[in-house]
Amino acid sequence: MTKKKYSLGFIGIGLMGKPMTLRLLNAGLKVNVWNRSQEKLAAVNDAGAIAYTTISELVKASDIIILCLANTAIVEAIVTEEIINSDSAGKLLLDLSSIHPETTKQLAAQLKQQCNMSWVDAPVSGGTAGAEQGTLAIMAGGAEKDINIAREVLKPLYKQLTHMGDVGSGQVSKICNQMIVSCNVMVIAEMMALAQASGVDAAKIPQALAGGFADSKPLQIVGPEMAENTFEPIKWRVQTLLKDLNMAVDLSTQNGNSIPMSALAAQLMQLHGNQGFLEQDPSTLIKLFTKN
Repeated sequence: MTKKKYSLGFIGIGLMGKPMTLRLLNAGLKVNVWNRSQEKLAAVNDAGAIAYTTISELVKASDIIILCLANTAIVEAIVTEEIINSDSAGKLLLDLSSIHPETTKQLAAQLKQQCNMSWVDAPVSGGTAGAEQGTLAIMAGGAEKDINIAREVLKPLYKQLTHMGDVGSGQVSKICNQMIVSCNVMVIAEMMALAQASGVDAAKIPQALAGGFADSKPLQIVGPEMAENTFEPIKWRVQTLLKDLNMAVDLSTQNGNSIPMSALAAQLMQLHGNQGFLEQDPSTLIKLFTKN
């Protein structure tokens, strides 16, 4: 594909997909959309997106297909049951989802072989705030020519897009990102609970640590929420971190690496999820360390 004004087909209008689609529309791009729950399309439709009732129709009408889906199984189903059987020959797929690297490689190879469709795995970091402000960090895997197209069409969404290597390397990089984020949020939760139990005004902790070695974006986001027991609106979900930690454990097993801290974080995240918090914001993790 030569440089031009592409028609985008965006699949997955959720917590992240909605603000990203709105930014693409605000940048003047043509965006076709599909979502399993059609009622979630109202905001993007009002902003100018064109809704399709089937994925095959969306693929036919779009130059580039963008996925922003919840997990590996959903991406695999949509690619193998829908996209690969649509008018997708010679087109480009940009997967912003966070899914398993091995599945990414397999799906990319299958698409290339059956319909000469290229793949860039481009998972994002920065949460809903980053999606709304266009300051996401994107870790991308794929061929250089496809990465260059991704840089162009995704420009309204990111502060930085780094080419990490071949297809699959973006997903590995996102797993590394989530290992840091998840362990960070977990220790913030136990730290805030300890501060509260010790009689410290925990609401002052994020301010007190700002700019020091212990400071981080997660601390400044979830710290105040934990201190104030304010867990809504939901900006991301416990099950998302758990999914990525489980992929980290699986990847480490495949490669023969030891990741004890991330493995423990996965166990604690699962424990918290089993108590009814899978769909809740990770700021609720403080409940795991707070006495009733």
